Amino acid sequence: MIITVDIGNTNITFGVFDNDDIVFVSRLATQRSLTPDQYAVYFSNIFALHKVDTSLIDGAIISSVVPELTQTLRQAISPICEKCIVIAPGVKTGLDIQIDNPAQLGADLAAGAVGVAENYPLPAFVVDLGTASKLYVVNEKKAFCGGLIAPGIAISLNALTETSSQLPTIALNAPSKACAKNTVECMQSGVILGTASMIDGMIDRFILEVGTPAVIVATGGLSSFIVKECKHDIVYDNDLILKGLKAIYDKNSK
Repeated sequence: MIITVDIGNTNITFGVFDNDDIVFVSRLATQRSLTPDQYAVYFSNIFALHKVDTSLIDGAIISSVVPELTQTLRQAISPICEKCIVIAPGVKTGLDIQIDNPAQLGADLAAGAVGVAENYPLPAFVVDLGTASKLYVVNEKKAFCGGLIAPGIAISLNALTETSSQLPTIALNAPSKACAKNTVECMQSGVILGTASMIDGMIDRFILEVGTPAVIVATGGLSSFIVKECKHDIVYDNDLILKGLKAIYDKNSK
């Protein structure tokens, strides 16, 4: 079995694969102050919760956009398995990275691109809505062709409520209509429907530049709130990055 870990700015997603089957997926809040031992306790408890024997773990792979936590998590995993791959320049992905500086491609973007390339028809667009909102392209030759990064839903919403005294905290639910008639639904319209419209609009622009994709796949913790409000047909796969990590592990273990 293989451990896959995606360290994000808001959450750490932790999944275990048995061959290509997902045994379980768990999520922890990203806490930069915790020590390797504290994270190791979390991991031990998660394995116990899911009744998985850690002696069956053969290796691990980590993608991280939080550099200060990368080594912490690697040390936390070391009591479970010695072999641990960290996504970085030099790790084989099977992608042709067609951006100005391939070394600057985020580990999460690389994992998501591999996940879509290994599991879906190409060319594909990937929508990743987490701390940041991302949209990127993988063509039919498994080339990462570029994309966009925008402020995430939570960042935008927090900025709105923290800097505007009279605006309340709201639930991430779609309003009954776009032209809303109360403060909460006005905010929901702006955040939920506004993000959906941005995604739809940028997909249209991407299509004009690179052509029509065979599939559009959405992932990330907040995508489930947005995808159903988009006009484009979008497949939701919350485990896309973990699937990509497992594929990268396999490519680097042969």
